[in-house]
Amino acid sequence: MSLLIIGGTGTLGRQIVLQALTKGYPVRCMVRNFRKANFLKEWGVELVYGDLSKPETIPPCLKGITGVIDASTSRPNELDSLKTVDWNGKLALIEAAKAANVQRFIFFSAQNVERFSNIPLMKLKQGIEIKLKKSEIPYTIFRLTGFYQGLIEQYAIPILENLPIWVTNENTSVSYIDTQDIAKFCLRSFQLPKTENQMFFLGGLKGWVSSEIINLCEQLAGQSAKVQRVPLILLKWVSQFFGFFEWGQNISDRLAFAEILNVENNFSKSTFELYKMFKIDPSEIIQLDDYFLEYFIRLLKRLRDINFEDVQKQKNLII
Repeated sequence: MSLLIIGGTGTLGRQIVLQALTKGYPVRCMVRNFRKANFLKEWGVELVYGDLSKPETIPPCLKGITGVIDASTSRPNELDSLKTVDWNGKLALIEAAKAANVQRFIFFSAQNVERFSNIPLMKLKQGIEIKLKKSEIPYTIFRLTGFYQGLIEQYAIPILENLPIWVTNENTSVSYIDTQDIAKFCLRSFQLPKTENQMFFLGGLKGWVSSEIINLCEQLAGQSAKVQRVPLILLKWVSQFFGFFEWGQNISDRLAFAEILNVENNFSKSTFELYKMFKIDPSEIIQLDDYFLEYFIRLLKRLRDINFEDVQKQKNLII
């Protein structure tokens, strides 16, 4: 199967690209900026120009392609591109994939989208789910929780830089997952006919509440966190207010998605059945505490290297 991957330069997309190449799939990535995507070319990816905001550029990208993986998404605050890219662009992608007789289309959505139609990105994702199901293209949809990678910016870095961590007053656990493991499920679905025309709720093996993640980061960093709690009832107001200010956009983004992820769900009850279906051993899944431990070890090593270089420079100046 030859793959076209959209969003290959992103956090999730590059993991899918890496694993697809490792498994021997011919991989083509649709990109807008060849310079930014040059590292993919060095990995062995075929790069083709395509832009979801320019539907006419999409069909040529699908020539000879049998599988499409859409790992692209706009940020919630990029209102100008949401309709152009995440709606019109993805509709054009689905139509082009249908015309190209694609054998499988994989789309990444988000948990609880049907409950948050007031959030534009969530409304569009649910709309694309519906359009894809009606397209007659064999599909697999993964509804995802949060990524481990996003927790670094949300928790680890603020603690290290002595900045406030914004959290809600929730107690619901979220089964975060590493993008490497999402990529495993994604590519495995091509090998499993029973995953065709199915939607899966994909998360990690363990649920974490904000306080547990903060405590873990505090232990690894050796310093305390400055925690700012925002009641969920004030969330919409906070998002609207902070959205006007560039310095507050990351805060409102995190709070908005905290609300989405904090809605009670029952997908964790079927997690082990899901892993069994995809023939993935739970012991292979990266655990959040191991992920953070590796991050802090790498960070401390980098800091030691920087300190060593500074000492060497001072010695050279003395000499």
